[in-house]
Formats: sequence, C-alpha cells, structure tokens
Amino acid sequence: MASENRINIDIFKSVTRAIAHSEDLDIMANHLAQMLTASLDVKGCAIFVLNAVTEELEILASFGLSAKYLTKGPLNTPKSINETFKGHPVVIADIQQKNQNLQYPEEARKEGIAAIVSLPIIHLDEVIGVLRLYHFEPWKVSDQDLDALQVLAGVVGLAMMYTRFHNTVHAIAEVLGHTFQVQLTAKAGRK
Repeated sequence: MASENRINIDIFKSVTRAIAHSEDLDIMANHLAQMLTASLDVKGCAIFVLNAVTEELEILASFGLSAKYLTKGPLNTPKSINETFKGHPVVIADIQQKNQNLQYPEEARKEGIAAIVSLPIIHLDEVIGVLRLYHFEPWKVSDQDLDALQVLAGVVGLAMMYTRFHNTVHAIAEVLGHTFQVQLTAKAGRK
C-alpha cells in the first residue's frame, strides 16, 4: 500500500485535450473515465451527476466496472461516502477495514474493489457530481496525487457545465432560427 505519485503532466494534458475536443457530455465523460482508469492503472472509474431532487447519484460514465456493480442499488448522498457531498475528497485506502462510509461494502468486495477515492465535482461552490476511482488493491494516495485529482475533478465540473451551457445555447439558437424562418415564410406568403 505504497504512497507514490501517479499523476503527472501527461495525464493533465490528456484530460484537457479530451475536454477541449468534445461537445457531447456523455462522450467526453466516457473518454475521461477510460483515460483515468488506464493512466492511473486502477480497476475503474465512474463519473456521477448529483440529482438534487432525489439526492441520489446518477451514473454519467464509467469504465472497468461491471453492469451488476453499477446497478446494485441507488447511491444516496447521506449513505454513499457522504463527506464527498460536503465538498471533501474521501480516500478509503482499504475497504477490508471497517468503514461506515460505504453504502454497499459487500458488493464492492465482490466486484474486486480494494480501495476507493471519491472526489466531489464542484461548480460555483456547489457539489454537482462525484468522480470515483476504484482500485483492485489497497491504495494509499499521496497528498500530491489527491491535490491533482481534486483539480481534475474541478476541470470535469467546468467541462460538465460548459457542455450543458453549450448545448442549451445551441438548442435555443435552433428554436430561434426555426421561429425566425417561420416568420420570414409567413411574411413572404402575405405579399
């Protein structure tokens, strides 16, 4: 369970390139999950969006985790590593040790997960989602890597909000363009 630095500038370059070249949130999130899993040599990664109404996490993207694990049940904010929802990263270095933060510890063991890092995805001081990394062996995350992962989670939050705003603006422009075209056609028909 060594504490070694795993995150370097190449990972940041890859993540920012993936974000900068994608307008589709689902595609971007799936690329990020796959990229982080491979770059960090961990079992898997999941990116969740927080549903503020139900207070549950909804899966946006994942890589390396089975469908059975991903559909094990709802992830409720008060039960599922809840410090993350207060804006704090949580490292569960070894799930074999008694830990009250896990909502589904037995399912995690059956999935072959030995450690979990849960990071809040924050936008404008509000938790909008969670980035989780799952390791197949106990993992003592270095302070430097934890800081870097928090920055990456922040970048993911910016990307999530950007793609939402981008898609909203394009949808509005499309509606307005259609409305404007209808008005022009109507005026032309009156002449």
